[in-house]
Amino acid sequence: MATDTVPPTTDDAPTGAGPDAGTEPAAEGSSGYRQPTLDVPALTRLLDGRYAEVRNLVRSNLATYASILTDAETMTTAEYRERVKELVVEMASTGQTGMGFPAAYGGGDDIGASIAAFETLAFGDLSVLVKVGVQFGLFGGAILQLGTERHHEKYLRQIVTGELMGCFAMTETGHGSNVQALGTVATYDLATQEFVITTTREDARKDYIGNAAEHGELAVVFAQLEVGGEGRGVHAFVVPIRVRSGSGGLEPAPGVTIADDGLKMGLNGVDNGRLHFDHVRVPRENLLNRFADVTPSGVYESAIENPNRRFFTMLGTLVQGRVCVGGAGINASKVALAIAVKYAERRRQFEATGEEEELLLDYGMHQRRLLPLLARTYALHFAQDLLSANLHDVLTGVKEDEQAQRELESVAAGTKALGTWHATRTIQECREACGGAGYLAENRFAALKADTDVFTTFEGDNHVLLQLVAKGLLTDYAGEFHDMDQLDMVRFVAGLAVETVVERTRVHGLIERFRDLLPGGDDWDQDAGLLDPEYQLAMYRFREEHMVSGVARRLKRGVDNGMNPGVVFSRVQDHVIGAARAHMERLVLEAFIDRCRQLPEGDLKVAMNLLCDLHALAGIEADRAWFMEHGRLTVQRSKAISREVSSLCRKVRPLAGDLVDGFGVPVEMLRSPELIGDLAPMAPGASGA
Repeated sequence: MATDTVPPTTDDAPTGAGPDAGTEPAAEGSSGYRQPTLDVPALTRLLDGRYAEVRNLVRSNLATYASILTDAETMTTAEYRERVKELVVEMASTGQTGMGFPAAYGGGDDIGASIAAFETLAFGDLSVLVKVGVQFGLFGGAILQLGTERHHEKYLRQIVTGELMGCFAMTETGHGSNVQALGTVATYDLATQEFVITTTREDARKDYIGNAAEHGELAVVFAQLEVGGEGRGVHAFVVPIRVRSGSGGLEPAPGVTIADDGLKMGLNGVDNGRLHFDHVRVPRENLLNRFADVTPSGVYESAIENPNRRFFTMLGTLVQGRVCVGGAGINASKVALAIAVKYAERRRQFEATGEEEELLLDYGMHQRRLLPLLARTYALHFAQDLLSANLHDVLTGVKEDEQAQRELESVAAGTKALGTWHATRTIQECREACGGAGYLAENRFAALKADTDVFTTFEGDNHVLLQLVAKGLLTDYAGEFHDMDQLDMVRFVAGLAVETVVERTRVHGLIERFRDLLPGGDDWDQDAGLLDPEYQLAMYRFREEHMVSGVARRLKRGVDNGMNPGVVFSRVQDHVIGAARAHMERLVLEAFIDRCRQLPEGDLKVAMNLLCDLHALAGIEADRAWFMEHGRLTVQRSKAISREVSSLCRKVRPLAGDLVDGFGVPVEMLRSPELIGDLAPMAPGASGA
C-alpha cells in the first residue's frame, strides 16, 4: 500500500515481482524513496476524531491530578483508595465522567463521547480508570440501561455527580462467565410485595466487586428471580448494602455481610469486596424492569417471551463495558510504546557503526520488537473507533434492527479480547526493551503491567468472548441465536450443509474475485505485490474462511458419527477460538485499510500506509506456518515477506517518535525522567484541539 504514494525501494520491487525474487535489499536511500514528514498535531487530530475536545478535557484533568501516580506508590492502601475516590468525584464535577447519561440528569447525552473520555483516562492511573468504570459505566450504566423512569429519577442525578456510590454485583465466587448459572436468588414475597435476596451457598457470594469493600451504598445485584415458586431466570435488583448509622457514618445494611478482597496484583486503589445476602428485603420497585416486571399481585410480565432471548437482550444493553475495557487496553499500550520508543531514541549501547555507541532504535532487532506493535496499536485504534461509532448508533436507536445489535455484541467481544491481549503483550515487550530502567516503579511499567493484567478477565474471559464471536460466525445470528448454548450451536451447525455455514461468513466467494483482481489468476497469492492491500486482505479472508469451514466440518462430522455434542465441542474448541480470532484480525485490517483510503494524499497518508503494510505483513509473518501448511505461502514468498517487514521497520523508524507523540499522552503521564528525559508539559489544547 505504501508504494501507492512513495516510489518503491529496491526490496519493494522484487517482493512484488514474484516468489523467486530473493536478492538482499539495498539501502532505502538508494532507491529514490522519500521519507515523509509528519505533522504531529494533525496526526493527533486524526486519532482523536470527532471527540478531540472531550479527549483534551481528560488530558487536562490527567495533568492536573498527575500526583496520583506517586500517591499510588507512597500511600497506604486505605489512603490510596480514599484518594482515588476523591479524584473520581472531582473529575465528575468537570463533566468528563457523565457524558453518556441523559442531559436531564446532568449528563452529556453522548455515548460516543463517554467512550472517548474513558479510553483517554487510560493514559493515567488505572485505579482511577476502573473506579470510574465501576461507578459510571457498570453501576450507573446498569440503572440507565436496565431500569425505567422511576429508577432514573431516583438515582441518576446522584450517580452522575458521584454523590451516590454503587456496585455492579454480577460475578460470584463460583460463577463469572456463566451468568445464567448464578446462585443468588431473589424470591418475591406476595404478602409484603418485596423481593428477598439470598446467597444460597458459599460460592454464590458476590466476589471481586468494585466499590463493595468501602465506598458503595447500593449494588445492582444479579439474581435468579423466583415468583410463585417458578424460576424466571437472572434479573437485576437495586439493593442497599450500606446504611447511615446514628453517627452519620456508613455501616453494612441488615442482612448484608461485606468482606474486603484485600491486596490484588494491581488496581489497589479500587476497593474490591465480597457481598453475602441473608434474606435481604427490597421493595418490588427495586427490580430493574425495562425488560420484565412483577405486578403487585405476583404476576410476571415481559414483552420478550423466550427466557434465553430475554437474558441475552438484557446483557446486550451492557455491551458498553466491553467496548470501554478494550479501548482502555489499547490506550495503555500507547503509554508503554511512547515510553519505550522515546527511550530507544536516546539510549545508546555498543559501537556498531562508528566510534559513538548506537541508538537502540537503530538496531534492527529493536525495530522488530517495537514497531510492529506500534503499527498494531494504530490498527486496533481505528477498529476501536469504528466499534465505538456503531455502539453509539445502536444504543441511541440510529440502528434499531436486531442483526445490528448481534453484530455489535460480537465485534465488541472480539475487539475487547484482541485489545487487552495486545496490552499485555505490548507492555511486557516495552518493559523489556527499556532494560533495568523499565523495572523501576517510577518508569510506570510496574503499574501498567500489574493494573492491565486483569483486563483480559474484566467484562468476560477473552477465550469465552471469542466463543461468542464464533457462535455468531457459525450461525450468522440465526433466529435461534439467543436460544443457543454451546451444545445447541453444535447441533445447529451439524444440521446445515457446510457450504451454507461458509456463505454465512460473508467472506465466501471473495477469493474468486481476488483471483480476477490480482495478477496471476489461480496463483494470485504467489504473484501479487506484497504491498497490495487487496492481496493482504485476501490472505486474511482466506484464513478466516478456511478456519470457519474447518470448524463446521469438524462439528458436523462429530455429530454425524454419533458423538455427544458437548464432547464434539470440547474437541474442536481450539479451532473455534482460532476461527473467531481470524475473523477479528480480518476486521481490524479492514478498518485500518479503509481509514487509510479515506485520507487525502500527503505525508500523513504515506505514514499511515507504511504502518498498515507493516501491520498486515507482520500478521502474515507471525502465522506463516499456517499459511504454508495450507498452501498459501511458498518458502521463497515467506522469506520475501520477512524482508519486507524488516524494510518497513526501517522506513517507520525515523517516524517512530512522531508516531508516539501523535497519541497525545500528556507528558505528566509519561513520567519516566530517567528513560525519556525531562520534557516540557503540553500546552492546553496543543494535542490537536
